[in-house]
Amino acid sequence: MSSKHSSPTTTGLSSKGLSAGKIGAIGGAVIGISCIAPAYTLTSGLGPTISEVGVHTPSVLLIGFVPMLLVVFGYRELNTAMPDSGTTFTWATRAFGPWLGWMGGWGLVAATVLVLSNLAAVAVDFLFLLLSQVFSDPQIAELTRVLWINIPVTVVLTAAAAWISYRGVEATERLQVWLVAFQVLALGWFVVAALVQVAGGTAFDPTPVSIDWFNPFSAGDFSTVAAAVSLSIFLFWGWDTVITMNEEAKDPEKTPGRAALLTILAIVIIYIACTVAVISFAGIGTEGLGAGNPANQESIFASLAGPVMGPFAVLVSIAVLSSSLSSLQATMVSPSRTILAMGHYGALPEKYGRVSPRYKSPSVATVTSAGAAIIFYVVMRLLSENALWDTITALGLMVCFYYGITGLACIWYFRRTLFTSARTFFFRFLFPLIGGVTLLVIFVTTAIDSLDPDYGSGSSVFGVGLVFVLGIGVLLLGAAIMIVQSIRHPDFFRGRTLRQGVDAG
Repeated sequence: MSSKHSSPTTTGLSSKGLSAGKIGAIGGAVIGISCIAPAYTLTSGLGPTISEVGVHTPSVLLIGFVPMLLVVFGYRELNTAMPDSGTTFTWATRAFGPWLGWMGGWGLVAATVLVLSNLAAVAVDFLFLLLSQVFSDPQIAELTRVLWINIPVTVVLTAAAAWISYRGVEATERLQVWLVAFQVLALGWFVVAALVQVAGGTAFDPTPVSIDWFNPFSAGDFSTVAAAVSLSIFLFWGWDTVITMNEEAKDPEKTPGRAALLTILAIVIIYIACTVAVISFAGIGTEGLGAGNPANQESIFASLAGPVMGPFAVLVSIAVLSSSLSSLQATMVSPSRTILAMGHYGALPEKYGRVSPRYKSPSVATVTSAGAAIIFYVVMRLLSENALWDTITALGLMVCFYYGITGLACIWYFRRTLFTSARTFFFRFLFPLIGGVTLLVIFVTTAIDSLDPDYGSGSSVFGVGLVFVLGIGVLLLGAAIMIVQSIRHPDFFRGRTLRQGVDAG
C-alpha cells in the first residue's frame, strides 16, 4: 500500500503478508474474465433469456450490465482509498461498523463457496460429455449421474483448483491466461462461423441484425427490465475477484479498479457478439435449432456448435469445460482473501489470517474455502440434484446483499466529500447509489418471491421454498457465527483491530 493510505492511525488497515506487486491490470482482467466464465455462463443462460425476450436479448444484456458497472465505480473509489484484500468486509466495517461489515464479508464468502460447488458440478458434467464426444460413446456422458463416480471426481477437481490457488496469484495468472485465451478463441470462432453462414444464406434461420435489438426501451415492461437486472447477477458476477487481489497488485490503489473495468467491458462485448451470432444463425423459433426451442436451452452451444462449426464443434465443448474449470480455480481467490482479512483483523479466529511463508498466499483460508465447497456439494448432491441447482438462485440473494452493502458503504464512507466536485458526485454518490439500491431491491424482492415453494426447482422445506431456505438460511448461519465470535473474540467487534471511520477529504 502507498504511504498515503497504509497508516494504521488513519485507516486501521495493515498488510497481511501477501505477495506484493505481482498482478497488473491485464493479468487481473484475465482472472476476472475467468471467474465470470463466459463460455459456461452463455451456454447455460443464453437460451432461457432468448426464450423470454427474443431478439431483444442484446438490449436486456445492456440493461442488466448497468447496475454492475455502477457498482464497479463504488468499488474503485473504495479500493483507491483503502486497498485491502477484505474488500466488502473491510470497507463496510470502516463505513458502518463491525457488525454490518462482518455480514458483508460473510455474504461474499458464502456466495463464492456456493458457486464453487456449482462450478465443480458443471465441470464434471462437461468432462464426461467431452469424453463421450471424443470416444463417440453417449453412455460416457451418463456417468456424471452415477454418484460414486461423480462425487470423487468433483472432490479431486476442487482440491486441484485449491492447490493451484494456494501456490499464489502468479500460478493462478499463468494458468488463467491460457484457459481464458482458449475459450475466447473458441467463442470467436463460433461467432465468425455463424455470421459467415448467415451471410452465405446457409444458416438454420437467417435473421437480419436490427438496431432495434439494442434498444433498451423496446425490451419490454418493468417486469422484463427487473428480470434483466436479476439475470445480470449471474451473467456478470465475479469481476470483484480482481479487487480482492489489491494487496498483490502492482499498484494497489489503481490497478484493481482498472482491471475490474476491463473485465466487465470485455465480458459485455463477448456476450453481445455471441448473442447476435446465435440469434442471427438460429433465429428465435421453438423448432429444430431455433434458440427458443426448450430442447436447446440447457446448453445452447452443445446444440448449435455442430451445425455452425462442423468437425471443430468439439472446441466449444472443450471451451465450456475449460471455462468452468478455470472459473473454479480463479474463483477460489476471492473467498480465501476475504477469510484471510477476517482472520487478520480478528473477525474470525487468528488461524484464518495465516499466510504461506513460501507462496505468500492465504493458507488456512484457501483450504477452508475448498473444504466448505466440497462439503456443501456432497450434501446437496446426495439430497437432490434439483437442490444443488437451487443454490444458483440462492447465490443471487447473497450477491445482491454484499454488492448492495458495498455500494452504500462507498456513499457513507465518503459522505464529507460527495459534493466537492462533479467527479466525486458521480463516482462516490450517484453511481454507487443507483447500483447499490437497485441490487438491494432485487435482494428483498427475490427473498419474498422465493418463499413460494414453486420458486426455482419447486422444492420446499416445511412448505417454504428451498431457495429462500438456502439463501436466507446461510445468511442467518453467518449471523449466528458472528454472535459466537463476538463473545469469544470481542476485539474486532469493539473496534480495536479495525475501526469505523470516515474519509477526511
